[in-house]
Amino acid sequence: MSAPKSGRPILRMILGRLGIGIFTLFVISIIIFLAISLLPGDIAEQVLGQSATPETVAAFRRELGLDQPLLFRYIDWILGIVQGDFGQSLANGRPVADLLAARLGNTLFLAAYAGVIAVPIAVLLGLLAALWRGGWFDRITNITTLTAISFPEFFVAYILMFALSVRMGWLPSIADPGAAPDLAGMLTRTFLPAVTLVLVVTAHMMRMTRAAVVNVLGAPYVVMARLKGASRWRVITRHALPNALAPIINVITLNVAWLITGVVIVEVVFVFPGLGQLMVDSVSNRDMPVVQACALIFGAVYILLNLLADVLAIATNPRLLHPR
Repeated sequence: MSAPKSGRPILRMILGRLGIGIFTLFVISIIIFLAISLLPGDIAEQVLGQSATPETVAAFRRELGLDQPLLFRYIDWILGIVQGDFGQSLANGRPVADLLAARLGNTLFLAAYAGVIAVPIAVLLGLLAALWRGGWFDRITNITTLTAISFPEFFVAYILMFALSVRMGWLPSIADPGAAPDLAGMLTRTFLPAVTLVLVVTAHMMRMTRAAVVNVLGAPYVVMARLKGASRWRVITRHALPNALAPIINVITLNVAWLITGVVIVEVVFVFPGLGQLMVDSVSNRDMPVVQACALIFGAVYILLNLLADVLAIATNPRLLHPR
């Protein structure tokens, strides 16, 4: 009979997942760099235009380091990122880090705004749907969430814009908050894009919450609670929900990750100056250092939140935290 493992299982687990995350981010950085480098066309010629002389193009290529071997360029790029240097923008010559800092805050604000609204609504609707499983509320909620999932976010965005901005005139259709917005102005300007994101992610989180709670309602301890006369709401919130937290936390964290990394289309529709809008503009301008930096940040955020979901799911489930 083997002795049980001692020590700090959560710390070991976090360190192990962190190592996997760093390795995954390293692989993603290679993929991003190769994908950008292998794009057809010469970046120097496209930036300078057709009127540029061969000598000017060659000088510009040397300035960008494009005359160096691919491996040396990758090492130079990744070492710069480790030191906080993302390079210079080809479009305006500004440091890429400054461009990212100005836009990343807006994207995080929009994601947090949508998450604060979506998470409580999704969990509450999921619990109520499990409480009245098979009833009219459950059926209406399932139909509504399936409908919301079926629509792409740009379609939902244009419908909301047409109804609440064009027809009613209640909210602005352009979400640009300006140079120095106050909190009230920021909340008003970003309400439509936030509601669009809420409608998209609430359906996923609500359905997972309902499925996870319903899955544990047949467990012996839940049946015993019912036999003791506990109310249905108490059985769900005190006995079923704590044991269904792992999958619920997982899907909530993954949806929060999507709120940050999947807002590109919503930001473009509402002309919101976030990281997704910056990435789209940079692709149009062939500003590859900015595109690479945006893609790497999106990848890092997604990996980090996936790791957080993994750790929280295991930490809230003793059977996963202490496997035999």
